[in-house]
Amino acid sequence: MTDSRTNGNTTRLDHVVLWVRDPVAAARFHERAVGLEPIGVDEFRAGERSFPSVRVNEETILDLAPLDLAPRMDVLPGAADGAGHPVHHVCLALPAEAFDALRTRLREHGVPVSDFSYDSSGARGDARRSFYFRDPDGNVFEARHYD
Repeated sequence: MTDSRTNGNTTRLDHVVLWVRDPVAAARFHERAVGLEPIGVDEFRAGERSFPSVRVNEETILDLAPLDLAPRMDVLPGAADGAGHPVHHVCLALPAEAFDALRTRLREHGVPVSDFSYDSSGARGDARRSFYFRDPDGNVFEARHYD
């Protein structure tokens, strides 16, 4: 087996679906408080798209799916039964400067953040610092930096 951290032809995370009450408000939160680029908000408002998204990086997005879409998520037999259930948390890895800026921006927007954790293990080894926060829909995020 090859080491996926050094192999250029690797499996990558494309997207995560987050269940939200108001996709437009969720996109606004992720843009203003988290600093992610919104995608397809105008198209969602116009009824041309099922949900908007926010861009994490050039390869990964978060889809902001409205809860009323859950019954239509029967992509496999029984899949709709799990739709609408939140994941435990999504972790965003950032450079140290962007990590500090995110924490400051969240506090400026009145978003409670956890204390720091130190040397938590993750996909790239041990992260120097991390903290947690929730979006307005209760989805939990971890922010961390490795450098």
